[in-house]
Amino acid sequence: MDIIAVNNFGDTRDGGLAGPMGLFLIVLMCIATVALIRNMNKRIRRLPDSFDAEAERERVAEIARLNEDLERSGGDAAADVEADRSAKPDSAAESEVAAVAEDKSESASDSGRTAR
Repeated sequence: MDIIAVNNFGDTRDGGLAGPMGLFLIVLMCIATVALIRNMNKRIRRLPDSFDAEAERERVAEIARLNEDLERSGGDAAADVEADRSAKPDSAAESEVAAVAEDKSESASDSGRTAR
């Protein structure tokens, strides 16, 4: 009785591109990894040996000064906004609002909302 080996894996000629394509992808990933490692090494070499604590303190102090200036100017700006709100509006602005209110005479509630 002769036993003949049977190919149960399908037609192997159609998958002939899978091996070279896999090799190409592996080589491409290796090249990308080497390029990334070289780039990281260059960046690490540019860093100083140690960071100066004095420069850090100066930076923190400058940020604190800027925050104080911002808070100080922010309080003045809020007072100016309140003063502008309480001032009497210009007559030109009132005439524009009145003209818009006259154009929209659909209902009293619509013109009332526009006049505000």
